[in-house]
Amino acid sequence: MFSPEGPSLRELAVQALSSVEHGYDLLAPKFDHTPFRTPDPLLDAVAAMLRRVGTFDDGLDLCCGTGAGVEALTKVCRASVTGVDFSTGMLEVARERVPSGGPRVSWVRGDARALPFAPAFDLVVSFGAFGHFLPRELPGLFGQVHSVLRPGGCFAFPVVAPPRPASPAYWMLSGFDAVMKARNALWRPPFVMYYRDFRLGLVLPELERAGFAVDLYALPEFGPRADGSPRVRMVAARRLP
Repeated sequence: MFSPEGPSLRELAVQALSSVEHGYDLLAPKFDHTPFRTPDPLLDAVAAMLRRVGTFDDGLDLCCGTGAGVEALTKVCRASVTGVDFSTGMLEVARERVPSGGPRVSWVRGDARALPFAPAFDLVVSFGAFGHFLPRELPGLFGQVHSVLRPGGCFAFPVVAPPRPASPAYWMLSGFDAVMKARNALWRPPFVMYYRDFRLGLVLPELERAGFAVDLYALPEFGPRADGSPRVRMVAARRLP
């Protein structure tokens, strides 16, 4: 499915009926051949914006998957980059695919809800993982990020503008979320992945409550929407002293 190297429909079905962790262990060898991987243009645009807004020594990619975000961070951070994920399978693929050279790269198996780090980073990023967290989990998640950042450190991630209600993408994402919620009501273990629950209007107040000062940066590579608003923004949340 998606490409000759990608997962079959049966493999995706088995993944969807597993837990999140086990599902990604199963999908890991073929993950980079699916649309679920963050596209390189988005990774490159975020890296370019980060280089404009600050200088960073030590970076952390939260829920790093197969390491695409870690590879992007090696072009931003001067000393070290760490990838953390709770899927052993995804980390195994990441270790193989991310080249050595540049800043020191390390991999840690861990849960974003209980990060095993001291305040050792001046940059934390995350790409495409927030759909795995329910809205009620965001305060704890943002608190964990706050706890591993040095004072003044930055928590950055891209946010794509939501599709218009009349667009096919709107109904596709709404349909996907409805199917997943029905699946989780009927099947255990749950597989949390909801595309439309992570909304900027909900996220910004939670970041501020967690102790961040938030700036938004339009990513010019993706241009404006018809109403002039950015198609894609980067959220840059600074840990307050």
